[in-house]
Amino acid sequence: MKKEVKHLYNKAVDSLVLSIELFNRPNDTARVHGVLIMMDHSFEMLLKASILHKGGKIKDRRATQTIGFESCVRKAFSDGEIKFLTEDEVLTLQSLNGLRDAAQHYTLEISEQHLYFQAQSGLTLFRDIVKRVFDIDLKEGLPVRVLPLSTTPPTDIQAFFSNEIVEIKKLLGPNKRKNIEAIEKLRALAIMENAVQGNDTQPSDGELKKILKTLEKGGNFGQLFPGVSTLNFTASGYGPSLDLRISRKEGVPVQIVPEGTPGAHVVALKRVNELDYYNLGRDQLAKKVGLTGPKTSAVIHHLN
Repeated sequence: MKKEVKHLYNKAVDSLVLSIELFNRPNDTARVHGVLIMMDHSFEMLLKASILHKGGKIKDRRATQTIGFESCVRKAFSDGEIKFLTEDEVLTLQSLNGLRDAAQHYTLEISEQHLYFQAQSGLTLFRDIVKRVFDIDLKEGLPVRVLPLSTTPPTDIQAFFSNEIVEIKKLLGPNKRKNIEAIEKLRALAIMENAVQGNDTQPSDGELKKILKTLEKGGNFGQLFPGVSTLNFTASGYGPSLDLRISRKEGVPVQIVPEGTPGAHVVALKRVNELDYYNLGRDQLAKKVGLTGPKTSAVIHHLN
C-alpha cells in the first residue's frame, strides 16, 4: 500500500470507529449529526484511497483540491478501469451522503431505528469495499466492540417506513409546532427516496409539504415513497460478523391500469415502434379530421 493510500485508509478507519463510538454513546448531544458526518467522512477517505490504489486520480488537472464525495462515487461506479462499486452500494452511499448534508447544513430529525439502519449498513459496506479493494478483513484490525448496538433494530424496510409514517401522522394537526416536527421527520425519509430515484438534491419544503398533504389524504407507503418500496435489506451473521445490506427487489410487480386511475404511478413508458408514433401522413390526417390538404397543412403550421 503506497504512502498516500495508507494515510487515507487510516483516516477512513479512524472516522469509521469514531462514528460507531458516537452511535453507542449514552449522551444524545450531537450524537445523530456526529454519526452521520463522521461515517460520511470515513467513506470519502476510503473511496479516495481505493481509487488511488486501483490507479485512478483524485485530483482534476490544475485543481487545488481533491474531488468531492459525489465525484468519488461516480468514478468508483462508472470508471471501467477502477470500478469497484455496485449499483446497490451506490444507493447506500447516496442515502448516507444526503442525510449527512441535511445534518451538516440544516437540521435533521431521524429515528433511532433509521440511524441504526444507516450505521450498520454503512459498516457492512465499509467492510465489503476494504475486502474487495485491499483484500483486508476489517474485523481482524478492529476491536470486536466496534459494532453499532441497538435494542430495537429494524427487521424489514417496509415495516420500518410504515412505522415512521405512523409516527409522522401522530404529529399532524392544528398544532404548527408539531407540523414542523412532522416535516423534519419526513425529511430523512424523503432523502432516502431521492437517493433511490437517483436525485442527489435535498427535498425542498414544498416537496415535503406536498408529501404531507398526500399523507393527510390517506396516502399509503407505496404512494409516498414508490422508490423505497422497491428495496429490501438483508441481515446475516451476528455480533462482529453481522452484515446488513440494501438491495433492490428483482422483478417488482406492476399492474396496468387505465390512465388517470387514482393512486396509480407511472413506472415505465414504452413505445413499441418509434417510427409509428406519428403514423399518419398529411393526407391521411386530413381525411381523419375532415379538412382539405391545404387547410390541414395550415393547422399543422399554426400548431407548430
